[in-house]
Order: sequence, then structure tokens, then C-alpha cells
Amino acid sequence: MLTALKNYATPPSVLAGRLSLQSLIFASGDGTFLAGSAVFFTLVVGLSLGQVGIGLTIAAIASFVVAVPMGKLVDRFGPKRMWSLSAILQGALFLAWPFIDSFPEYVALAVVMEVAGTLGGTAHGAYVIDVLPAAERVESRAYMYSALNVGFSVGAFLGAGAIAFGTDVLRWAPVLSAVLFMANSAAILRLPDASHDIRSSEPRAKPEGIPAIRNRAWIAVTTFTGVMWTNQVLLHTVIPVWLVTETDAPKVLVAILFGTNTVMCIVLPRLASRGIRDISTALRAVRLSTLFFVLTCLITLATHETVGWITIVLFFLGHVVLTWAELFLSASGWTLEAELMDPRRRGDYQGVSELGGTLGRFWAPAVYGFLAMEWGAFGWLTIAAIVTAGAAGLHVAAHAGRRYLEQHVPADVLADARAGAPEPEEAAAAGPPSMLDPDAPLPESTGDLHR
Repeated sequence: MLTALKNYATPPSVLAGRLSLQSLIFASGDGTFLAGSAVFFTLVVGLSLGQVGIGLTIAAIASFVVAVPMGKLVDRFGPKRMWSLSAILQGALFLAWPFIDSFPEYVALAVVMEVAGTLGGTAHGAYVIDVLPAAERVESRAYMYSALNVGFSVGAFLGAGAIAFGTDVLRWAPVLSAVLFMANSAAILRLPDASHDIRSSEPRAKPEGIPAIRNRAWIAVTTFTGVMWTNQVLLHTVIPVWLVTETDAPKVLVAILFGTNTVMCIVLPRLASRGIRDISTALRAVRLSTLFFVLTCLITLATHETVGWITIVLFFLGHVVLTWAELFLSASGWTLEAELMDPRRRGDYQGVSELGGTLGRFWAPAVYGFLAMEWGAFGWLTIAAIVTAGAAGLHVAAHAGRRYLEQHVPADVLADARAGAPEPEEAAAAGPPSMLDPDAPLPESTGDLHR
């Protein structure tokens, strides 16, 4: 038993361990600022809640606009370099927050930080898929996801401590985030070069292949995935507001529910990702995620009619179920990214992924809030139907995306577009195996291999 737990807590590989350490450092720095950002903007900078919202919206629009160009930069100069550059830029920008004291300055800094963050997110996604061996991609990213959540928990603790000590301490809390981001940049530079980071004596050529923006199937995949990720809107916004305004549950339950989600996202990602190796198994995880999302909607709407401990138990059950929806969707996303990107243009595909993901989810806070609060039970059923339709669209788009790659990417290049190790008979076959047979048997879990 102890050996099994030790193996489960051990990184799948040395490289996965180093990437997880980087995830921990990044999330600690980011979480430190995020945890106290609302208080920082209102009490330190002196903004109203409306001004904070306007600034964040403008920053989100800027991120949307630069997503595709940032992907092209990553392909042009290499993912590790751009990832490290982004961390340095964000660290330097954090140092400016203590000196911001007006709305225009706040908007300008928020926009620049969001642009730098978009570069970092695009570069990170391209680097991780590029550098990890195909057989380790899903398991390693699950371990990194756990480390990320540990880091955000550490950051939340540090941010809460800064708030507790008052605004004089909170004003300088971004300096700690800056230090952690600089350390993050150093950790990134110590990672091995990915294949697209290796320099040659010849000038770097423009990436081969068709630009990702012309792959309509990939745009559809990322948009429908964005729809699926609206589960986070339920988690962070709609369910807490519903709990406070529509039920008799104690308000402190919101914090307990968030804690439950955090613990599950630290402990369970590797378990949820087991057996997910290709498009068929990834779509199976999407179906499970959808099922859990629908169950969450049904459980939550029932709390409107319950009282006392029954309501508390239902909220707890609903949050556990919703977290499983998040975990299965994460595992499916890591797989679909590896399987459906042209390996020659991963930065470009990551940039378009940011674009599609935003289109798929930007509307959700307003729409879900209206449906739940104004339409009641029918609204919750409508929310469930929206995500079910998104899952159906994702199935169609994923198969279309793989067919697109098989038509436009050479077989030897496409062989690297895998999220798991091929079966022995597949490895012996000529050319890349087809991922589109819906009747193919699901692969067995290989357990926690140490490579």
C-alpha cells in the first residue's frame, strides 16, 4: 500500500519532475497576486469594482487579438526562449504594480501583462508537447497539473497572509510574485531544449505546413473545448452565487467546497488520466466529463427545494462530481492537443487554441448566470444541454481534425502527433495508425511506469 502511494506520488520521469517544479514555482507566484488582486485593486490602487471589471475585459480582448501572432512568434524563435522571455517580462511587470495609482495606468499594465501571459501560455503548451516523449505526455501533464494546483494553494496562502497584514504589506506583495517569476524564468532556461529550440547554422526557416488558422476542424475543436470548460464558470461563479442567494446553506460552505476541489485536483489527475492514449479514449473522457457536468446541474437545481443538512450534502456531492468533470476534461484535452496539432507548427496551433477557447467560453458567465437565476430549474437543464451539445460537436470536430492532418501532414511527421505509446502491432505497421475507428478496443492502463 505504502509502495503504491509512493509510486503514485513520484514523477513519471526526471523531466516530468523538473517540469512540475516549474509549474509549482509559476503557480505560487501567480497565485500570490491573484489571491489578493481584488483587494489590491480596490484598496491599494483605489479602483471601483466596475473599473476593475472594465480593465480585465480590455486585457482579455488584447489577449484574444494577439493569440495567433504570439503562436507564430513561438514557432519562429522557439518555445523555450519565448516561454522564458514571457516569465522575465511578467516578473518585471509585477514590480510596477506597487506604483500604479490611476485607472489608465491600471488598464495599461493589465493589458501588457495579459499579452506577456498569452505569449507564455502559448510557448509553454508548445514546449511541453514538443519535449515530452509521446508515451509520457498525458501522464506527465497530469502530474504537472497536480503540481500546478499545489502552487496555487501556496500562492493563495501567501496572498491571504498579505491581506491579513493590511494594505501596507499588500502593496508590496507583487514583489514576491516578481521574485518567483524570475526564479521561474531561470528554471525554464535550465530545462532541455525542445526540438524546435535547437539552432542550426542556417537561418531559421518559416515553419512548414498549412497555418493553423486555416484548419477549421482545429478551430472547432478548441471552440467546443472552450464550451466544455465553462464548467469553471459553474465552479467559481454560478454555484457560489446560487448557494448564497437561492438556498439555506451556510455561506462558509463556499470556502469548504473550493478546498474540496483543490485537494481533488492535487491528488487525482493521474488517476483520471489513466488509459487515455488516443482520440477514442480522449473522447470517452469527454463523455464522462459531460455526464458529470449534467449530474452537477441536476444536483444543484435540487438544492432549491431542500433544507438543512440535505442541502449541504447535495452541494458537497455536486462539487465532487463537478471536479471529476474538470479532471476528465483536462486529461482529454492533453491528449487531443497532442493528436490534433501539426507537429511542425505547435506554437501556431497553441495560438489558435487560445482564440478558439476564448470564443467557446467568454459568453458563459453572463448566460449561465441569467439561466440559473432567472429560469430556475429549466435554466439548469438548459445549461446541461449547452454542454452536451458542445461535447457532441467536439466528437465530430476531433475526427475531422485527425482526417485533416492525415491529408496534409507527411506520415513520418504525423507519427509524432501522439499522446501515448502505440500498440506493438501498430508500431510494426507501415505509416501512422488510424485513430478513427470507433470500435477499436480501449488500451489498458500501464500503471505508473518509471522511465
